[in-house]
Amino acid sequence: MGLAARKPIFSADDYLAWEATQLERHEYLDGEVFAMAGTEDRHVTVTMNLIFALRQHLSGGPFRTYMVDMRLHVAASNSYFYPDVLVTCSAHDRASAMSKSEPTLIVEVLSPSTAAYDRGIKFSHYRKLPSLQEYVLVDLDTRSTDCYRKGADGLWVLHPFARDESVELASVALTVTPAQMFADVLSDEPVAISDSVSN
Repeated sequence: MGLAARKPIFSADDYLAWEATQLERHEYLDGEVFAMAGTEDRHVTVTMNLIFALRQHLSGGPFRTYMVDMRLHVAASNSYFYPDVLVTCSAHDRASAMSKSEPTLIVEVLSPSTAAYDRGIKFSHYRKLPSLQEYVLVDLDTRSTDCYRKGADGLWVLHPFARDESVELASVALTVTPAQMFADVLSDEPVAISDSVSN
């Protein structure tokens, strides 16, 4: 019986050097590199709405808020990710210009192509971050939000928020209303298209 061919393995240093030359972003999982898919209008809009709410709320304090282009290093799994939203109050992170490694809060806005990955593999890596207190998943289709909070016992507990409920981000003491989170998002109702064509 033949052996499966091994995939070429990038070292973390090789990845960082290579990624600096790329026009598109790539995540790195212990030797393997994955291109990131593009996002749609509502994904970008919700991400910006959350960034604005967090920055306004946290302004003047020790927390810093970053969006999708900031790289997150998970040393315990030799991986690098690009979360949609990342909040940190770490002095180590403040001193690190190219990546962060001690987030308090991470938010991922789900896309159909990445939802399973964000809920599964990515969360399994994020849980290895000792500093992380909350992991938030925003579902664009249902407009519901799942917030996972780490308790004093180290266990992660799900706090779900329905479409019409405000989302409580306990790690940063912020409540985000549905109107704030989905401001300027195109309606998810079907759009009627006329069958007639004018000449």
